[in-house]
Amino acid sequence: MLSLKKEPKNRCKIEQVFASKGRVKIIKILLEEEELNISEIVDRCRLNHKSTLKHLKFLTKIGILQEKIYGRIRIYRIRFEDYRVKAIKDMFDIWKTF
Repeated sequence: MLSLKKEPKNRCKIEQVFASKGRVKIIKILLEEEELNISEIVDRCRLNHKSTLKHLKFLTKIGILQEKIYGRIRIYRIRFEDYRVKAIKDMFDIWKTF
């Protein structure tokens, strides 16, 4: 008998997280800042709005980011309480030393 397990919504392969330079830029910027709105992220990443929004939605869906909505303003913050974020932060910190 074949058993099909449902994977949690926020589960993905590591390759998907690091598949895009844009996602890596967004993660690095949000690791350094508390929280930013979309316009600030677009300016700092030097990506267009549509691409940035696509990456933010993906990272939010898998649980790396948290989105807060205040009327028309969307604020994104990194979820430091997620064990994957801690591992990513450690990796970036180690990488900076070389």
